[in-house]
Amino acid sequence: MSQTAQMPAPANAASGAPQAQTENKYCVNDYKSGLKPIWCAGCGDYGVVNAIYRALNMLQLAPEEVAIISGIGCSSRIPGYVSTYGFNTVHGRAIPIASGVKMASPETTVIIAGGDGDGFAIGGGHMPHVARRNTNMTYIVMDNQIYGLTKGQLSPTSEYQLKTTTTPYGSIDTPLNIVSLALSYHVSFLARGFAGDINQLADLIKQGIEHEGFSLVHVISPCVTYRGMEYFKTMKEKCVPLPDTFYDPTDKVEAFKVAENTKTLYTGVIFKEKRPTFNDNVTSLIYEAQKDKKYEVDDILDQYLAR
Repeated sequence: MSQTAQMPAPANAASGAPQAQTENKYCVNDYKSGLKPIWCAGCGDYGVVNAIYRALNMLQLAPEEVAIISGIGCSSRIPGYVSTYGFNTVHGRAIPIASGVKMASPETTVIIAGGDGDGFAIGGGHMPHVARRNTNMTYIVMDNQIYGLTKGQLSPTSEYQLKTTTTPYGSIDTPLNIVSLALSYHVSFLARGFAGDINQLADLIKQGIEHEGFSLVHVISPCVTYRGMEYFKTMKEKCVPLPDTFYDPTDKVEAFKVAENTKTLYTGVIFKEKRPTFNDNVTSLIYEAQKDKKYEVDDILDQYLAR
């Protein structure tokens, strides 16, 4: 860990006296593992991992109090690049592993990192259940509409008629809309960011971590290797920040309108609501069970010993 960093204290404009110093225990470099990322040059995931560093730094979270869980894919390499606890699991199983971590260690800040294929193809069955339970975790989904690690196959979010290594004549499948699905699954915090806008993305990840409940941050993370630079430029132009002046993120009807708009990919906090988390409900359940119990464990064991 780094030594405590102190910001310079400018003179007070009125009295000339120095202002109180602001201290940060951790700096951005404290969250870097030292491993060099091996993504392709220009990959959007570089922006995402840097946004994670910044978000953790803004929150001043101790690295040993954070766990990052991932599945399989380009973006799932992220746990190795962050100096927190981390686990690179099997394909599509990041959510149940992360849920176990949160149940075993409720005080740990749990972040899930994965791609559109890992989260919404083989791992898609876990999404509605973690959302309805509202487990207090943050899922960062990097969506590049392709399977990049395995050489450019069709993914669940690939657009109709896209030609890939597995669809040489063009895709005949309708793509999944991650944001619409998340809303229908009752995700309690939903945001979208662009991998190239690190400042906004870091703030969205920070808000997701601060949210009490399950949060999903959908990241447009272009794959320049298999989709090309034109795709990157197109996605960048489509990403437009939500107008803060009149947009209400607690209005689910408006959130669905934003989600269904695929011509303009609005970025920012799309929806949020406050409701009990899974950990809160489990704690309440344990309390009720203990309050109403009729026997101690020893009493139950004595029944068998008496025989």
